[in-house]
Amino acid sequence: MPIHFEDATIRIHKVVASSYGNNAYIIVSKATGESIIIDTPQEADKVMEEAQGTTVKSILITHNHFDHLEGFDAFKGKLQVPIASHASDADKLPSPPDFTMADGDVIALGDLSVRAIHTPGHTPGSTCVVVGAHLFSGDTLFPGGPGRSGSPEALQEIIASITGKLFALPDDTAVYPGHGDDTTIGQAKREHADFASRSHPPDLKGDVLWADS
Repeated sequence: MPIHFEDATIRIHKVVASSYGNNAYIIVSKATGESIIIDTPQEADKVMEEAQGTTVKSILITHNHFDHLEGFDAFKGKLQVPIASHASDADKLPSPPDFTMADGDVIALGDLSVRAIHTPGHTPGSTCVVVGAHLFSGDTLFPGGPGRSGSPEALQEIIASITGKLFALPDDTAVYPGHGDDTTIGQAKREHADFASRSHPPDLKGDVLWADS
């Protein structure tokens, strides 16, 4: 299986698994072989094949947009493991989650601790997941900017989530977004500092790039 990151305690697989370029992630405790899957994009079989050889314990949904949920029923039917989301996004899942994640909740995965960080803005229940020096940011934070915002108020909310919660993590924390390439918290801080040094129109929203907005 292609491995995106590995050290003595954790193995991370990154699978591009939809026509929208969605990234699904598999977090594996090397101590136990147990795993957690992040998000349920369209190509469920591709992700589940990558997870073979691990014991999948649960699936965590970063937010309730359709491209992260197209494979939801296939994952649920084949793996039959608990699926979680934040309560604020639960009503738009294909079926109710088996449990909900609140800000600060910790899920044990072998000898690893998987912590939920509620980061509203892209959706009301958007939730990132951090495991040690690895942040799975869903559509909250990308290289170069935040996730898409539907209103100026949502943009301010997602920026507050990023600067108030994600930027509290160490600069060397790797950031694995829901689409595209990785970044780091340190790089995101530098990019945001440039954005914050300039004035912006009050109606700014949508696909905002730190460097160009």
